[in-house]
Amino acid sequence: MAVDELQAIIQRCQILEEADFKGEDFNLFLVAGQKCLEDGYAAQLLEVVKNEKNKVIIKNMGWNLVSPLVRCILMYKQEDEKREYCLKILEQLAQLCNPKELFLGLLEQIEQTSADQVCQTVMLLLQPLQTVLLKLQNKKAYSVGLALAMIMNQLAPLPVPYTKQQIQEDKHGLCRCCNAVVDFAKPFVNEVVKNTEKSSEYNDLELKEELLKFCMKSLKYPLLTAQVEELEGMEEHPFRRFANEIIDILWHVRELIPLVFSHSKGRSPHWENQEFADMEQKNSADSLACLSYLMFVQHFGINCLPVVFSPSYLLQCNMTHIEVLLKRTEESVLSKGLDLFESCLLRIEDNGLLHQYLEFRDFINVPQDLVKIMTLCPIEHQRKKSLDVLQLFINKFDAEGKHTLFRCLLKTSNHAGVEGYIIKNIKDQIHLSLMKAGDNSWFTGHQLISLLDLVLLLPEGAETDLLQNSDRIMASLNLLRYLVIKDCESDNKTGVWTSLAKIEQNFLKPLHVGLNMSKAHYEAEIKNKKENRREAPSSNTICSLTVSGEKMPAMTTEMQLQVLHSALFTFDLIESVLARVEELIEVKTKAVTDKN
Repeated sequence: MAVDELQAIIQRCQILEEADFKGEDFNLFLVAGQKCLEDGYAAQLLEVVKNEKNKVIIKNMGWNLVSPLVRCILMYKQEDEKREYCLKILEQLAQLCNPKELFLGLLEQIEQTSADQVCQTVMLLLQPLQTVLLKLQNKKAYSVGLALAMIMNQLAPLPVPYTKQQIQEDKHGLCRCCNAVVDFAKPFVNEVVKNTEKSSEYNDLELKEELLKFCMKSLKYPLLTAQVEELEGMEEHPFRRFANEIIDILWHVRELIPLVFSHSKGRSPHWENQEFADMEQKNSADSLACLSYLMFVQHFGINCLPVVFSPSYLLQCNMTHIEVLLKRTEESVLSKGLDLFESCLLRIEDNGLLHQYLEFRDFINVPQDLVKIMTLCPIEHQRKKSLDVLQLFINKFDAEGKHTLFRCLLKTSNHAGVEGYIIKNIKDQIHLSLMKAGDNSWFTGHQLISLLDLVLLLPEGAETDLLQNSDRIMASLNLLRYLVIKDCESDNKTGVWTSLAKIEQNFLKPLHVGLNMSKAHYEAEIKNKKENRREAPSSNTICSLTVSGEKMPAMTTEMQLQVLHSALFTFDLIESVLARVEELIEVKTKAVTDKN
C-alpha cells in the first residue's frame, strides 16, 4: 500500500541528520508521495506533511511533491474532497519547505505546463509562490522579477480576447489570470512604497526595477492589443481593471510621470548584441505608446498628470507614440493610434498649432502614415477615421503650417485621390483668404503660386495616365475654375493671372494632348473588342485578373466594354470642365482688353 511505503521511508529518514539525506532518499520520497496522490490517499499524505516529527524531512524533500500535486488538483473536479486535501498540502509546503528550493520547483512547474492549462496552473501556484517570495531574504528582488517574467512569458502565446463575447467567455482564462497576477504583485509594490516613505534616500532600486519591467511587459501584452473601451452591459471589464492596476503600480513606485514624458527609459539594459538592443527598444516603444493611450484616451491615471502642460506640448510628447501605433497593422492597435491622435488634436484650437512643429520629424511622418492607412488599410471604418483625423490635423495648423503640410503631402502621397483631397483643402484656404476671414499671405500672391506650381501640372506631361490621375486632375481644374471666377484680373490677389502662360504650358496644353491620345486609344480598344466579339461569338470570356495572388472572376467581353466606356465618360467629363475653364479665361481676358 502506498501509504505504508511512504511511512517506511519517513521512519527511515527520521533517524537521519539533515546533512545525511541522500539522492536515493529524495527519489524514494517522491515516488511514494506521488503514488499516494495517484491512489487517492491525499488525506493521509496531508497528515504526514502536518506531522511535527516530519518537519525536517518536508523542509528538504517536500518541494518534490509540487508536480504530482498540480497534476492531481487540475484533474479533480472543483467539488471533489480530494482536491481540497491537495490544496491544503500545497499550502503546508509553502509554509514548511526550504523557500529557495520550493521557489524553483514552483517556477519549473509553471514553465513546463501546457498551453491549454497555463492560466489554471499560474492561478493555482500564485499564492504559494507569493508566500515563498515573502520569506526569501537573499536575492528577493531578482526572484520576484524572475517569477513575474516567467508568468508573463508563459501567458504571451495565448490569444487576447477582443470582442465582448470573447472577454465574457474568457476561454483560456487570460482575463482572470492577468488580474490575479496583479494581486500577486501588490505586497511587493507595498514594500517599495513603504521603504520609499521611510527614507527619501531609499537606494534599493532592484525591486522597483523588476516591478517596472512587469508593468512594461503588461502594457505590451495583453494591453496593447486588448479591447479596453467600456462595453455596454459589462459592469466589471477585466482588461480595464488590469490597466487601472498597472497604472496604479507605476504611480505608487513613482515612475508614471517620468514614463509618460520620456521616449525611452534611461535605465534600460545595455546589450552588446545590436539585435537584442533593437528588440528591447521596440518593446519599450510599444509599451510607452500603450501607456499614453490608456492615459490620454481612456483617462486611466489622468488625475495624476500635472495641469501645467499646453495641449500643443502634449501632442508633441505623444507624436512618437502615435507613430509607433499607426505603423502597426493589427486593427486593435491601429485604432488606438487613431484614437490617441484624435484625442490630442481635439484639445487644440483650430489654427492654434504653430508651423514650427513641422520641424519635428514625427509631425511629417505621422500624416504620411495616415495616408497609407487611407489608401491601403482593408478595414473601411479605419480608412474613414484616418481621413477624418488627417483633416483635423490640417485644421489645427496656422496658415503657414497648412501651406507647408500641403506641399509635403502633394510631394509624398503618390495617390491621385489623396492629392485631389489636398487640392480641395487648398481651394478652401484660398476662399477663406479671399473672404478676408484668415491670414491671407500664405494663400495669395507669390506664396500661393509656389503651391499652384505643384498643383496645376501633369506629373508626366501629355503621357500622364489620365484615368489613374483623374481625381487629381478634376480637383486641379475645379481649383483653376474657382480662381478664374473669384479673382478679377485687375485685382490678381492670387497671382493666377500673371502665371497664366505657365499654367497653359504646364497644364492646359498637355492635358488637351493627353485627352486626345487617351480617347483615341480607348476608342480603338472598343472597336477591337467589338470586332473580336463578332468574329468569335462563342468565346465570350477572354480575360482574367490576378490580385494579391488570388485569381479574380474572369471578365467577359461585355464587362471589358463597360470598363472602356466608363473610361471614355471620365475623359469627356475632364474635357467638359477643361473647356469651361478655357472659356472663362477667354471671357475675362477679353473683358479686360475691351475695357482698356
